[in-house]
Amino acid sequence: MKNLKQAIRDKARQLGFILAGVTSCEPPDHYNIFEDWLNQNMHATMQYLAEERSRTRRAAPKHILPDCKSILVLAIPYSPILDGGRTTHRACRDAGGEFTNQHNQDSTKPPNREVLEGGDPNFKIASYALGEDYHDILPQKLQAIITFIEEQIGYPIPNRYYTDSGPILERELAQRAGLGWIGKNSMLINPQAGSTLFLAEILLSIELIPDEPFATDQCGTCIRCITACPTKCILPDRTLDARRCISYLTIENKDEIPEDIRPQMSTWIFGCDICQQVCPWNRFSQPADSAFETKIPLPVLTSDLLLSSVEFNQRFKKSPIKRAKRRGYLRNVAVAIGNRGNEKDIPILEQAMHGDDALVKEHTDWAKVQITS
Repeated sequence: MKNLKQAIRDKARQLGFILAGVTSCEPPDHYNIFEDWLNQNMHATMQYLAEERSRTRRAAPKHILPDCKSILVLAIPYSPILDGGRTTHRACRDAGGEFTNQHNQDSTKPPNREVLEGGDPNFKIASYALGEDYHDILPQKLQAIITFIEEQIGYPIPNRYYTDSGPILERELAQRAGLGWIGKNSMLINPQAGSTLFLAEILLSIELIPDEPFATDQCGTCIRCITACPTKCILPDRTLDARRCISYLTIENKDEIPEDIRPQMSTWIFGCDICQQVCPWNRFSQPADSAFETKIPLPVLTSDLLLSSVEFNQRFKKSPIKRAKRRGYLRNVAVAIGNRGNEKDIPILEQAMHGDDALVKEHTDWAKVQITS
């Protein structure tokens, strides 16, 4: 089915996927790393990852789709990260490592795209969350590919598709399908597109010729991501300690943010891009697919602290930010205000303290102490 495979690639490209590869349904080679990570409680409160059904499925794709014969792995770009194009070989060496780039360009050349800016410059949101929620956009594109395949072969086929939404080790599958390597920051990195990519997978019950795995680790001895991480959550085995990761703490975490970590969070209010900002490979980040260009109303740090539930839901109904839920978002905003340290923010903190949510109140109290102490 060589011609079919190329036709699928062409269709994927039409839909905005800049990378597409095929791998087998064999169990992932490094599942033991995932198990070790779970056993050390690195997943924090994300208990769904540790459920037996989830573990069984991640260990073998055929537990998801028994008829699986091939896995199509796809990648589509989102908004390039802030400062992502400014990294140079010299900056990498200054951080303690060498950067070996087989696709080398002039490392002193300024970025060929503008740095994303807007709203209050004192807050920070992960770049992937600047556009519409990929969970709402990508399933439509994946279904379109499945429909295309069925039209080409003339009959319906059993399938499953995911985009950061199912029990599957997607980065290892992407590496096996030739899309890139897993970097020291745990992100999938492609030498022509960096790491600002959404990944998606379609498990298929038809045979497609697998692509060659991406065999080389092109991080070299560069440790910029490890050095730059303010909470030191990046682990030696290319995984993360979620308990210290700003992305986890501002999105998946529904409880208090540990006090010792709050000052290190700067003004990140949803996610974190630091380990990608400093990665030299993100000078090659591709323009975002139109669906993921900046569309959400950019937050204003202080006034957002007073958002009602209705206002929050209306504002972020199409945004990934809704995943934090209102109380988590206000918690994050309070920490950011505290870290900004502007006495002009005290009146709005005091106003927010009169709310009825204990989680938000505790973090606004902390923020006021940070500013006044």
